[in-house]
Amino acid sequence: MKAIQFTEYGGPEVLQTVELDRPIPKGQQVLIEIHAIGVNYADTARREGQYVVPTKLPFLPGAEIAGVVIEAGDSVTNVKPGDRVVTLIESGGYAEYALADCRGLIPLQDNMDFEQAAALPLQGLSAYHILKTMGRLEKEETVLVHAAAGGVGTLAVQLAKLLGAGKVIATASNQEKLALAAEMGADVLINYTEQGWEEKVLEATGGKGVDVALEMAGGEIFNKTLKCLATFGRLVIYGVASGEQSRFYPSSLMARNQSVIGFFLPQIMRKPALIQSSMAEMLRFISEGQLKLTIGGVYPLEQAAEVHRLLQSRQTKGKLILKP
Repeated sequence: MKAIQFTEYGGPEVLQTVELDRPIPKGQQVLIEIHAIGVNYADTARREGQYVVPTKLPFLPGAEIAGVVIEAGDSVTNVKPGDRVVTLIESGGYAEYALADCRGLIPLQDNMDFEQAAALPLQGLSAYHILKTMGRLEKEETVLVHAAAGGVGTLAVQLAKLLGAGKVIATASNQEKLALAAEMGADVLINYTEQGWEEKVLEATGGKGVDVALEMAGGEIFNKTLKCLATFGRLVIYGVASGEQSRFYPSSLMARNQSVIGFFLPQIMRKPALIQSSMAEMLRFISEGQLKLTIGGVYPLEQAAEVHRLLQSRQTKGKLILKP
């Protein structure tokens, strides 16, 4: 089978197209013929050797896949060959075929295409649990969503509203992206490349600050976001896209009972009840037309390196998809 792997850490150029043996499912594994692959910042972090957990070489990136079950291990009882599914896996998604645990499979309705399906699990589950599980979003609270035109951002803006937020403040790097955030339902639009954006956030809240902030850039963006928090506000970190770590003084949180919280989706994946309930709720939102999935582009698997360049250029909108 055709696959993408890297044998050293580095830029997009380390991604190489290779031919590998098709894996054989055992036990509770199934073999999926992949029709769509979600591309994520976690993939670029793996490639650069900057992921939250160590990445052993050689490595096949790709955690988010949608396709058709073509073979099942002898302990699989919940799915059969021919079933359409989407799932998250540890690695190996940038390929024509991949193994997955049958217990993590999410069945797909016939009216959802594979590209849409691949745009939901990782970023949808991230947005949902950043807001609800970690951010503890309550009715009528104010939410700040950075990179609001990205894969997580477009879903977070919508989900914040669906989960009861009173006001959603969206930031992005240009007017086109801000227009997309507005289309998703954002109430306040702010260009974070302009000086004083944090003052505009405070102004939009009447000086109170935001109750929940989603932060994935790091560096100076983190420090300025911290200044935007309300009393009892929660800042949830789910990435460091800039590659810049931030320094702050934990004791500064005490005066206003504020929180800085880390989010790592694989920890959520260890709680099947959380995953099943949240996926069911998001699929219901989609079926009712309340949640829109934004596809920013669909590319051949062989263009994985170019897609990584596009993602890291921050010039893209929505979800980027690879197709074998």
